[in-house]
Amino acid sequence: MGFADQRFNVNLSILFTELPLLERPAAAAAAGFTAVELWWPWIDSPTPEQSELDALKKAIEDAGVQLTGLNFYAGQLPGPDRGALSVPGEESDRFRANIDVAADFAKSLGCTALNALYGNRVEGVDPAEQDELALENLVLAARAADRIGAILLIEALNKPESPLYPLVSAPAAIAVVDKVNEATGLGNAKFLMDLYHLSMNGEDLPQVIDAHAAKTGHVQIADNPGRGAPGTGSLPLGDLLDRLKKAGYDGWVGLEYKPGDDPSAESFSWLPAETRAAR
Repeated sequence: MGFADQRFNVNLSILFTELPLLERPAAAAAAGFTAVELWWPWIDSPTPEQSELDALKKAIEDAGVQLTGLNFYAGQLPGPDRGALSVPGEESDRFRANIDVAADFAKSLGCTALNALYGNRVEGVDPAEQDELALENLVLAARAADRIGAILLIEALNKPESPLYPLVSAPAAIAVVDKVNEATGLGNAKFLMDLYHLSMNGEDLPQVIDAHAAKTGHVQIADNPGRGAPGTGSLPLGDLLDRLKKAGYDGWVGLEYKPGDDPSAESFSWLPAETRAAR
């Protein structure tokens, strides 16, 4: 099967960034895709003006693509910041202010997956205090996701690129998933399995898939080294996606890779045009 039997979406926060935000959904559609995902697009504002939300909603609808995943506010992405929900003070407050805004925007477009990045460790703050705050905020986020019929995603990043981020292994992220589900009783917290990040951490990817596919709510891919398109590195991504299918995962696979120096539309040669539209 490889890439031929997957449901791919395009992350518009890392691909098509050579275009203004409102032009990216149409560009993804022109490249043959029918689904997209986004990091929170307003990095300086957890609560943008309604006119900005409406403009992005219209751009997605006019392009005829489905929004399948959205990040809660997470600070500067890409950049040194990774998440806000476990950072005491202003950043945590900004995350909380964003929860219902993001959930309502997702609901308006039928999006059923919301990703909450955990947040960097902060110098001078007890990690236990951050973890307690994180759980409080993740419980709020899980309840908001449940309100709109969505799942809450918890993601592991990689230590070389995010050295202050505490969830840098699949087991670490799964442990948080379990804590959130135990606290809420909702069961809607799931693991976001990013194969690039996990490979950067040196994890055994087949073992991760076999152990955690049942708790996985979303998958993202990029090749390694380089975080480029499949085929630019050495990860056997087709085989890994096959293994995920056999393990029971039938959800979306997000394309979260860097297109390189060429326009994003030229970075999809590895995926035949007839397999890009979700079936």
